[in-house]
Amino acid sequence: MADPARAEGGPADAAALTATLSDGTELARFSVPSGGEWCVLWRHSVQGFEVADCYENRDGSMVLMRSHQPDFAAGLGHIPGRGTQASDGAGGYWITGIDEPVPGGAYVLRAGSMAVDHRLSAGGTTVSLSERAARRRVRIALEPTP
Repeated sequence: MADPARAEGGPADAAALTATLSDGTELARFSVPSGGEWCVLWRHSVQGFEVADCYENRDGSMVLMRSHQPDFAAGLGHIPGRGTQASDGAGGYWITGIDEPVPGGAYVLRAGSMAVDHRLSAGGTTVSLSERAARRRVRIALEPTP
């Protein structure tokens, strides 16, 4: 059975979405075609509901496109001028049209405990970063493939 942390294959213009520790240990790798999307998912540390930040591979650049937030809980909310907020029809909301490039195509996330369960989800595969590296610094990057 294939390791779900290594979702490989895809078109030649694909980039690699990777999650690595500072020592270079790779936690996850996904092939994401240009125009393809993925989300970082987690459970809010106080309320426990799932939050999603969704990105796009825009010609090799990581771009934050939208965020789903089921509530206006601590640390969440819409920043005026940064996308458009709309109801999700279930009591929460989507912030769409954020269209914000991630500088350098990468950022560092401190993976939470399993109660928070930070996950990467792409192409129908979800990998728990918390299960593999709780409370550790994880670099999430979109990198060109050879």
